[in-house]
Amino acid sequence: MKKLVLSAVLILALGLSFTACRDTKEKTEDAMENAADKAGDAMDDAKDAVEDAADKAGDAIDDAKEATEGAMEEAGKAMDSVKEATENAAKDVKNAVDNAAEKTKDAAKKLGGNN
Repeated sequence: MKKLVLSAVLILALGLSFTACRDTKEKTEDAMENAADKAGDAMDDAKDAVEDAADKAGDAIDDAKEATEGAMEEAGKAMDSVKEATENAAKDVKNAVDNAAEKTKDAAKKLGGNN
């Protein structure tokens, strides 16, 4: 009886090992194909991500360029306004000095004529 049980166990073990090897080979091939597909998909996703990042960087550069140009234009306008305001202030100071000089001359004439 012992030999019969041992023989049955041996036959079962051999049967399982041959079946398991075939299944393992098929599973390995399937796993390799799936891994290759996933690697290809990952590379496509990475390529798309790089292209998107490059597009966004280009857009950001364009936006920064436009903002800089706008700021430069506004700075030029501000400089023109400052120049104009300075010229107007200088004219006002000159007029005030001229008026003060005239009033001083008039006051001096009145003082000189009263003596």
